Amino acid sequence: MARLILSRLLQLPLIVGAVLLITFALAWLAPGNPLERGDARRPAPEVERAMRAQYNLDSPGRFLLSYADSASGARWLRERLSGAHARRAADARAAGVDLPPPAVFDLGPSLAYRDQRVADIISGALPVSVALGAGAILLATLLGVAAGVIGALRPGSIADLATLALALIGISLPTFVIGAALLLIFCVWLPWFPVATWGPHGAVLPTITLSLPFAAYIARLTRMGMIETLRADYVRTARAKGAPPSAVVLRHALRNALLPVVSYLGPATAMAMTGSFVVEKVFSVPGLGQHFVNAVLNKDLFLILGVVMVFSTMLILLNLAVDVLYRWLDPRIV
Repeated sequence: MARLILSRLLQLPLIVGAVLLITFALAWLAPGNPLERGDARRPAPEVERAMRAQYNLDSPGRFLLSYADSASGARWLRERLSGAHARRAADARAAGVDLPPPAVFDLGPSLAYRDQRVADIISGALPVSVALGAGAILLATLLGVAAGVIGALRPGSIADLATLALALIGISLPTFVIGAALLLIFCVWLPWFPVATWGPHGAVLPTITLSLPFAAYIARLTRMGMIETLRADYVRTARAKGAPPSAVVLRHALRNALLPVVSYLGPATAMAMTGSFVVEKVFSVPGLGQHFVNAVLNKDLFLILGVVMVFSTMLILLNLAVDVLYRWLDPRIV
């Protein structure tokens, strides 16, 4: 187990670096001017030349090397060892200015959100996206496992057909259709929930909307796993020994039936936490998805790379957590 964790952590910077390189190539080749304002106004030519030189936007090679130097922490370490940080702080104090401590991993400034750093934008919006995704996955797991177990205990029954029909609807309907329908019903016709408000009350509808497709997949995986596990020899042996039906289902069958669900939860959790762009847009959730969409539209290279770095790191770590949990549930897996 320790070898698995160590090897994955050693692979993490290589994988994230490759993802960032591909993302940078696509973002650099995309049409658009990152220095344009939202109303398509461009700065004066001399100002644009100065900004391009400042942010290394006139050369993809220089931009990439500069970004890797600051985002990896190499620049911070080099300036720390050379005393450049201390000299700048002393000069600022002499001028009556207090400089904030430099960031170790500097993700650069946002080109679309003026006077804001990418790290500040991510730190403010990421908890919202994580809370929304975690709540959606928790709700999806509870609903999906319960529906799958109910359907597997009586295959072909009305309850089984009903859970399969609901799972098919949840998989087929896009989240923007589900979200719009919930907004119309519970915010307009029945004003039970606020519109475009994030909080404990306002998070209910976006959480439900985001959870339904995942719940549908989990229900189908649980049902198939339970049907196969209930036919296993050790389950028949437990029943022959007089074990209560609840113990047979929960203690003997459900643990092994959840192995496919556990393997699905890794990418599903990453998708829920990092792929809720549509849901955040429909419900005006102030998460990272809206910032990423705006960054792509504005060709904000610093923000695009910062968000992709966070998302890819989360995806790798969540898949690692699933692999560890998978081996804990089934020690036979090496």
